[in-house]
Amino acid sequence: MKDPKQIKSSGVKKLFNQFRIVVINEETFEEKFIFKLSPITIILGTIISIIFISSITYITIAYSPIREFIPGYTSTKMRIKAISNAIKIDSITQNIKKQQRYLSSIKSALSGEIQIEEITNLSTEESVNQLKSQPATSKEDSILRAKVSEEDKYNVKIDSDDKRILLLFTPAKGIISEKFNVQNKHYAVDIALQENEPIKSVSEGTVIFSEWTAETGYVIIIEHSSGLISVYKHNSSLTKQQGDNVDSGEVIALAGNTGEYSSGYHLHFELWTDGYPLDPEKFIDFSK
Repeated sequence: MKDPKQIKSSGVKKLFNQFRIVVINEETFEEKFIFKLSPITIILGTIISIIFISSITYITIAYSPIREFIPGYTSTKMRIKAISNAIKIDSITQNIKKQQRYLSSIKSALSGEIQIEEITNLSTEESVNQLKSQPATSKEDSILRAKVSEEDKYNVKIDSDDKRILLLFTPAKGIISEKFNVQNKHYAVDIALQENEPIKSVSEGTVIFSEWTAETGYVIIIEHSSGLISVYKHNSSLTKQQGDNVDSGEVIALAGNTGEYSSGYHLHFELWTDGYPLDPEKFIDFSK
């Protein structure tokens, strides 16, 4: 019986045994090529070939456009498209939020339904922020600030991030019979007028509502820049239709006494922005 060590040794030696491969011309029997190989050489050559082919394949797939045709790999176009879609989705989301605030403003302007707490909290927060942001000033500086503030009293700056100033035209001049009052849910000023006195647009914009309502008679609503909305109610007639563009100071209606809520010839005038009402007297001088 053979020793296992001898069997193992003979097996290892066989790996190094040389074999000769000869390529012979069939007609002349001339030897063309002669290869000397051993089993160990074939094994190592096969392993090296597999590693080489695998490396070339990986590099070709990972660093060339070919990978775009292989399932599971994302192409450059797909990544660019994904980024573009993400930007578009964000833009659409912002537009939806803007439209929701816009619709909220119109709904609130027509129905007059808004939480008093929201207005109170908003006003309080703005006041606190203004107080915090005001630096210490000298007496002369305070006088100058007061003078400039008085001159700029009726200029509207809707958004703190918006550097544009919106100047508002007086829709009608007269005695204010009822002032803006949040507690009484009167989010407007009522100006006593003569019958058929012209009502004018406070600024250039687009008519977004021009209809008759049972409660407030003939109503016209105009959207201006910076999201500002002006509302004119209880008119006797309207001179503009929905979709019309109007200029600042252009006649849009005639004063009247229409609607169930009216108690005399007057203009019920409202200003809205981002779903919140503004006190028109802070931006417009209604005195004759």
